[in-house]
Amino acid sequence: MAAGEQQGRDYLRRHRIPELLHRLGALLLYHRPERPREFLIQVLERVKAGKRAEGEYPYLMDESNLAAMFSLLDVVGQGHITAAQYREALKTLGLSTEDLQFGDNVNITLDVFKEEV
Repeated sequence: MAAGEQQGRDYLRRHRIPELLHRLGALLLYHRPERPREFLIQVLERVKAGKRAEGEYPYLMDESNLAAMFSLLDVVGQGHITAAQYREALKTLGLSTEDLQFGDNVNITLDVFKEEV
């Protein structure tokens, strides 16, 4: 791989551009707005405001969706899932698992799942 190509990949990874594009694409498919470009501009403005703590970050799922997903993972109804299940759920949603602070022996509760996802 050429040095310039590797630098480009590092740049994209460092700024989490693939995750951002994935989320924007998911929001487009979920909402299917009549004016997609204007919708994306509004979403990016909300992301910008959310990062400055001036507004709410745009989410694809609400709490009821997250609770339903958690219950699918917690099939026995223990009130928690394993860290491995949590990682797989994040991957399925297209979210990064690189910054996870949970060890393999940690159980993830619904409250933690909602907050982190």
